[in-house]
Amino acid sequence: MSYIRGSHHLTLSVAHAQEDVDFHTKTLGMRFIKRTVLFDGSVPIYHLYYSNADGDPSSVLTTFPWAQAGLHGTRGTNQAREVQLSVPSGSLEFWRGRLAERGVDVDDADVFGARRLAFRHPCGIEYVMVGNDGDGRTGHPGDGVPPEHAIHGIHGVGIHVATPDRMVEFADETFHGQGRTTEEGDRIAFRVGEAEHGNHVELVVNRRDEQGTWRYGAGTFHHVAWDLDTLENQDALKFEVEGAGYTDISELKDRKYFKSVYVRTPAGALFELAVTHDDGGWTCDESPQELGTRFQLPEQFEDRREEIFSKLEPIEG
Repeated sequence: MSYIRGSHHLTLSVAHAQEDVDFHTKTLGMRFIKRTVLFDGSVPIYHLYYSNADGDPSSVLTTFPWAQAGLHGTRGTNQAREVQLSVPSGSLEFWRGRLAERGVDVDDADVFGARRLAFRHPCGIEYVMVGNDGDGRTGHPGDGVPPEHAIHGIHGVGIHVATPDRMVEFADETFHGQGRTTEEGDRIAFRVGEAEHGNHVELVVNRRDEQGTWRYGAGTFHHVAWDLDTLENQDALKFEVEGAGYTDISELKDRKYFKSVYVRTPAGALFELAVTHDDGGWTCDESPQELGTRFQLPEQFEDRREEIFSKLEPIEG
């Protein structure tokens, strides 16, 4: 029988690289832990990683800046849409002021009887800050964010769906959903896996928008990664997912820092089954103190380093 620890990372297709770096490090104060490239396809595209202080798997956001390549996506239904970040419950007023000071439009939202902050990435992707007590992950106090207000990591993900029942069925019967924790209006919440934090899924019933794009394209959420802990456990869940009839699933892909299998869910959202490499993960090519300071390439691309780097947008940070 397989298991899921909790979330591993969220990956977004953003627009320009520098605005993405500035948003995550200068506005949100997150730690820049890795700058490398997309492994798929032939077009050189950055793959940028941000996290909390410790680089916990459940804290990591990764991005592909696609605007330079002229590829744009469409946000819609049957698509992951909302990045949910966990902050200390008493920090929402601090973040409201900080976001406004930095030119970010921010709104208060009441969801499941609790206040949240809703805002957007410069490319339009939806972000939410959720206040949580007892989240022991350590936030990164970057660019003047006090430690007591820093982002702990991922709270969860919002997925827009036209028909939520099929996704609830998938979670309950196949993907280690912990049952519906809350249901209110057009929103259904549950948790995936064993973790105490970072593993919330919220389904938002959306029959107004057209189908969102699933390919790479600036302005869209690409995939949600879950922590499978070991390759044996990853295999076990892959076989269970396939055995339940969800056969839109990939073979194993080596992403250098983790090994991944991808499955398209009934909600349209792409889920990744991720296992951090046992030879160091983020620190296999940089020390913990150096994370994010050097441009990294997988071995198969090293002989193209100058060519690849010359085609990428210059970034500072």
